[in-house]
Order: sequence, then structure tokens, then C-alpha cells
Amino acid sequence: MKVLANDGVSQSGIDALEKAGFEVITTTVAQDQLVDYLNKNEINVLLVRSATKVRKDIIDNCPSLKIIGRGGVGMDNIDVEYAREKGIKVINTPAASSGSVAELVFAHLYGSVRFLHDANRNMPLEGDSKFKNLKKAYAGGIELRGKTLGIIGIGRIGQATAKIALGVGMKVLVFDPFIEEVEIPLEFYDGQTVQFKLKTVSKEELLKNADFITLHVPAQKEYVIGKKELDQMKEGAGLINAARGGVIDEVALVEALESGKLAFAGLDVFENEPTPAMKVLMNSKISLTPHIGAATGEAQDRIGQELADQIISILK
Repeated sequence: MKVLANDGVSQSGIDALEKAGFEVITTTVAQDQLVDYLNKNEINVLLVRSATKVRKDIIDNCPSLKIIGRGGVGMDNIDVEYAREKGIKVINTPAASSGSVAELVFAHLYGSVRFLHDANRNMPLEGDSKFKNLKKAYAGGIELRGKTLGIIGIGRIGQATAKIALGVGMKVLVFDPFIEEVEIPLEFYDGQTVQFKLKTVSKEELLKNADFITLHVPAQKEYVIGKKELDQMKEGAGLINAARGGVIDEVALVEALESGKLAFAGLDVFENEPTPAMKVLMNSKISLTPHIGAATGEAQDRIGQELADQIISILK
């Protein structure tokens, strides 16, 4: 049995698969050459992250393919239902990266309320000549404790984000059209656990009352946050997106930042990946990362191991 990890897989996943008798190939094959490669090498399992797309052309033309695996949560880069109709198993790792993505949300939040993203741009340029000016410019920071975090989408990553917010001492508002109430267990290092029950509120209530909003939703056909929603948000609020590019109207977002309606935004994902709009990249009020929400060693180890366990269970 052969496995092609086209977008890479952790060593823990490779080790587990090889121990079970699989041959693991980590060559990155170009999208337009993938069908030919899969057929020539009789690949049985194709593992991808977000870069490789698995559409009908691959599903229809690669008879050796038995499993398509997505290292992560969202599977919008895979024609999931079509693959399953053709008898191909489609798997993912919905829980493995939740904590890492949630921590990145708070990296953007903590950095933004203290202007770290902008200070780190300007200190190397002007720190020696305009130290006092920069100190004054970045002196208006705020604390997260006591503020309200609005979470749109309370699946696994949304819940992991809520845990951090509650631990920080924030109030949490939740909107999710599919969930009425969620129970969040907050676990501490010494074994203590505190349970929080969060009832979902309307999207309008969340937009109106949250100091900061973070999105944890799948890819959508329409914007989750467009001009209408931005207008409903509090003056000076902050917005974080570590979910999917295209759920925020980036043109409207830049306008809201430039007008002062929003104080900042944090983006890990973009409408036009891998070539985000220059207006977004150059905006000093946006904290930027290149789609690295799940890119921690711990998350990748969990993803690799979880994929391996599922593959072995299905094929062995």
C-alpha cells in the first residue's frame, strides 16, 4: 500500500504508517501532474492539507485511490461527497489542531491590543532615532481581561478559543446557527476543572456587544462579515480571522480600519491565497500571518498520528 503525503505529514505519522507496512512518499507533486503521478505509482492514499485540491478529475481518473485524507479541519479543497459516492473514503482530523489555532487567535489579539505588529515594523527603522515618538504612539494599549470576545462558530476551534478567553477573564458571546448551547470545560494543570455553559445569542447581538470578534466557520458562498456587519460592530472593535479566506469582505474591512470604525484586524487567511491583496498586506492596523493556524509541532504530530490511525483502521 502506498501513501502520498503531497503537502507533507509529520514524522510521527510516517513512522506509524511505515510500522503498519505502508510505503510513505512525501514528494510534492504539482497539481496538474497529480493524476499522472498517482496512476504511475499506484497510490492508494492521498494526504493533503490546504494547498492540494482533490477534485473530480483526480477522483474519476485514479482507480487505485482508496482514501483521501485532509490534515486539518476544513475539506473545501476536496470534492468530499463525490469521492464518497465513488467509494473513496474521505477522512480528516477535526480535533487535532484546535488548540494551536485558538492560541494563534490570541497571539493576534494580544499583539494587536499592544500594537506589537506595528511596533515590530517600526522599531528596527526608527527605534534609535524616534524612540520617544514611538513610545507615545504605542502608549494607548488595552487589556483583554474584562473585555467581551464574540465567537462566530462554536465548533471545536471556537470552543478551544472560548477556553482561552474564559481563562484570561473575558466575557464570551457565541453565535452559531446550528447550536443553542455549549458546555466548555476549563481544565487546569492541577486536575481541577470548571464547567461553563454558553448559550448562543443572535448574530446582531454579538456584533453589537463584542469588543473583539473571531471567526471559526467553514468556507461560505457569501461573506460572514461584510459592510453591513462591520457597521453593526462597536466603534474601535477588533476582528480576527483564522478560519477561511473569503468569509470577510477585505475591501470593506480595509475601509473600516481606515475610517477608524475598527481599531485593528488579525488575519491568518485571505481572500486571494497565496497572493493576498497588497492593500491588506500594507495596512498598519492589520496583524498578519501566512495561514499558520495549525502549524505547530504539537498539532502536526497529532494530525499525523490521527491520520495514520484512521488509514490503518480502514485498510488493515
